[in-house]
Amino acid sequence: MADKNKQKKKHFVLVHGFCHGAWCWYKLVSMLKINGRHSVTALDLGGCGVHPKQLHLISSFSDFSQPLIDFLARLPDDETAILVGHSYGGIPISVAMENFPNKISLSVFVTAYMPNCTDPPATLIHEFFKRCSMESLMDCEFTFDEASGKLPISANLGPNYMATKLYKNCPLEDLELSKMLIRPSLFFLEETSKKALLSQENYGSVKRCYVVCEDDEVMGEEFQRYNVENSPPDDVVTIPDAGHMVMLTKPEMLCLRLLELADKY
Repeated sequence: MADKNKQKKKHFVLVHGFCHGAWCWYKLVSMLKINGRHSVTALDLGGCGVHPKQLHLISSFSDFSQPLIDFLARLPDDETAILVGHSYGGIPISVAMENFPNKISLSVFVTAYMPNCTDPPATLIHEFFKRCSMESLMDCEFTFDEASGKLPISANLGPNYMATKLYKNCPLEDLELSKMLIRPSLFFLEETSKKALLSQENYGSVKRCYVVCEDDEVMGEEFQRYNVENSPPDDVVTIPDAGHMVMLTKPEMLCLRLLELADKY
């Protein structure tokens, strides 16, 4: 069975992070396609990138993750997916793993939230906010629930935050492109606070790898290591001097790591 799975054509499915879209993978997509061994798809999640729905029409996490779920449902039987989730994208790929464990040969969490089967995925988002002050989020704009005034509902990235932290060391043209294309995103904390989202039988059966970006000023290496300790994966690789948007600053290195993992799993 293992030999049969290795012979299957693998399909890289790239899932973006908060406020971003498929466009942020443009460098990596072309690099992964060069050798022609694997297929590559970069997806826009609901209300992101060029997805037609506006934010107010995304009423649930299911709406948000539906493009990924639909893609996997249509994946041919002779292909297996390698899911690559960046940052917040770690949560939708985790839900996809729960729904389609037999269609996924590996999931790669790139400086991303990586849940376990015990705690709700939202635990990681709460942990992230515990570790950073509102001052450190600079000019990012948040909306909060009316009841408590403390639970973040949605956010949009501020240009100063993007230039200083998120897009640190990125070429100026990538920063300017991103400022034109980002869209506000929802956190879905209420839905992702449910304990029953992930199981050991499904999510836990899929091979996982974590890519640590050592110079990430958004997630932070210590927080990335917390994700690894909290939900131990099958493999951990690091990319030195890589900031949060590693697919733009070090696409060659990320491509190499992904191809190595594809061969290994």
